[in-house]
Amino acid sequence: MGRIGRAIVNCIAAGVAVTLPSPGAHAVDLPAQVTVPSFWDPAHRMEKPDLSEVRAVRILVEAENPPFAFVGADGLPTGFSVELARAICVELNVPCTVQTLRWDLLPSGIESDLGDAIIGSLAVSADSRARFDFSNRFLTRPARFVVRNKGPELEMIPEGLAGKRIAVQRGTAHEAYLRAFFPGSVLHTYETADAARTALKNGDVEALFEDGLNASLWLNGSTSENCCRFAGAPFTEARYFGEGLTVAVAPGNDRLREAFDFALARIQQNGTFREIFLRYFPVSFY
Repeated sequence: MGRIGRAIVNCIAAGVAVTLPSPGAHAVDLPAQVTVPSFWDPAHRMEKPDLSEVRAVRILVEAENPPFAFVGADGLPTGFSVELARAICVELNVPCTVQTLRWDLLPSGIESDLGDAIIGSLAVSADSRARFDFSNRFLTRPARFVVRNKGPELEMIPEGLAGKRIAVQRGTAHEAYLRAFFPGSVLHTYETADAARTALKNGDVEALFEDGLNASLWLNGSTSENCCRFAGAPFTEARYFGEGLTVAVAPGNDRLREAFDFALARIQQNGTFREIFLRYFPVSFY
């Protein structure tokens, strides 16, 4: 897992601020046949906005939300969102700090001028659009089907799953989606995602339907006991599964929003995004 390296840490009441250093050049061996998302047109060339008057960019991320942000072995914040922030600031060539805050404090962090941007933890919705402007998305949370490794081959379409038992967490968008589009399946609902996964692992159902990111962490962890795998394609309908993760900035801060779009496109094109993605999501959920 990546490390921020040497950093200047300032402890404050609401969280921890970290001044991000310039990265060294490290060769990383990465899998070649893993799907990594891309939301940028490689043929579209963006111009870097003028940031000469920007002294520093203060980025806020959610505290203790692994793998997006957590305290590493060295006592410093690390994680997908922290390393993404680091890569963005390298592309923009501006000094940056990253501060971790409780999830419920993130929106007020910008509104109270504690930070300039939020990476990753703020859902794009009608309410949040009224309070913030958003960059292009850099990640989505698709839904996925999961099946047992030794189970029968199934076609993950309504006809293919007609009459099949599917585990899903009760009261979620995933349950609503199955009821709307897989009416012929037999739904087994569970109070928790862990209970639904256990049902699949034990063979009580033929498939599990849940958030692909969370499923990927389970599949890559020890509790799955290498029982299962993804099957079929990702389901990305925004009405059910959200518009994805973005960078939020104060309304009207077009220069900073455009700067994030530029940097996100650049790290996608030069392979940095792929490296960070695979470091934290070795089992891709796409």
